[in-house]
Parts: sequence; C-alpha cells; structure tokens
Amino acid sequence: MMRMLLLTLLVCANVATALLIVRDRHEHRQAFIDLTRLEKTRDELNIEFGRLQLEQATWAESGRINQVATAKLGMLYPRTEDVVVLRR
Repeated sequence: MMRMLLLTLLVCANVATALLIVRDRHEHRQAFIDLTRLEKTRDELNIEFGRLQLEQATWAESGRINQVATAKLGMLYPRTEDVVVLRR
C-alpha cells in the first residue's frame, strides 16, 4: 500500500513538473516574441531619429537661416556706421 502511494505521488510530481516545463517554455517563447517586436520598434525609431537629426541640421544651416531672415522677416546686416562697439 505504501509503495502504491509513493508511486502515485511520484507520478503526480512528474506530471506536475512536465506541465511546469511546458508553461515555462511557452512563457519563454512569448517573451522572445515580445523582445523581437520591441527590437524592431527600436530599430524603426532609431531610423526615424536619424532622419529627424538630418532634417534639423538642414533647417539649421546658416544659409537657410539667412534666407528666411531676409525673405520673411525683412532683416538685413547692419551697415558699418550702425555698429557700435562697447569697451570697458
């Protein structure tokens, strides 16, 4: 009787262990899928960030700024006689 109880207990422990292994492998696969998705998103964001940096550099070029200041704002370089130098 004791042997039968021990055998039943060992079979139940073996089945429980197998089920836990299946659950853990499933969770590992899900985590790997999430990791892959997040890495793809990261790569896409890095590409977009590079594009935005390039666009910012283009808009911030001094020639572009001078063109906008002259055309849209009517700004001009001051004449030499209009420049005042202050010294201490």
